[in-house]
Amino acid sequence: MPCLDPLAPTIFPSPESALTSPQGLLAYGGDLAAQRLISAYQQGIFPWFSEDDPILWWSPDPRAVLPVEDFHLSRSMQRFLRHCPYQVTINTDFHAVISGCSLHHPEGTWITSEVISAWCRIAETGHAHSVEVWRGNKLVGGLYGMALGGVFCGESMFSLETNASKLALFVLCQHFSRYGGQLIDCQILNAHTESLGAREIPRRQFLEQLDDLKKKNIPAECWVKKRLF
Repeated sequence: MPCLDPLAPTIFPSPESALTSPQGLLAYGGDLAAQRLISAYQQGIFPWFSEDDPILWWSPDPRAVLPVEDFHLSRSMQRFLRHCPYQVTINTDFHAVISGCSLHHPEGTWITSEVISAWCRIAETGHAHSVEVWRGNKLVGGLYGMALGGVFCGESMFSLETNASKLALFVLCQHFSRYGGQLIDCQILNAHTESLGAREIPRRQFLEQLDDLKKKNIPAECWVKKRLF
């Protein structure tokens, strides 16, 4: 398995060379510098590793995606929205959201202090964004990820109260779509994202879509800090 060159932050092996067992493992090493992380996502690659492991880089086949127009709004969620007690904002408190994902997500143990610092640096460059769900002044859910043109690469979400993370994703899909966004990258399918409309597609198809959509010009207004719901 290739080890990344610390002096070449934009160079990765081809995703097509990733292992089939474990599925999608591509390389190890390198760092979490903003330039390397942004370049990885632009190539359909993401880091995922445990605290005691080296940095591991992945590009699984198949890939889980959610076209923004395919979000599944269940009848129970429709009823919930009519009397929703939450408010939703964008880019109001990135650090609180990623910290919430680290503390309250069943797979959040990999979101270490190093990962949090790295993503906060990317947020400062305007590439990473958060969606916050509030009940009054209390943060009860949210999600974060990286925007690449018409693709939003979702990293993690969390929920402390009923439907909070579902609402975050629903509102993001609606908002992103209004500005020309088309696809949410969910990376690996799970029962939660599948219930919301995510599906698996071949890696090659995902990479083709990514290559096309990342060139799409999404207005900067899309990511301005504001209330969305």
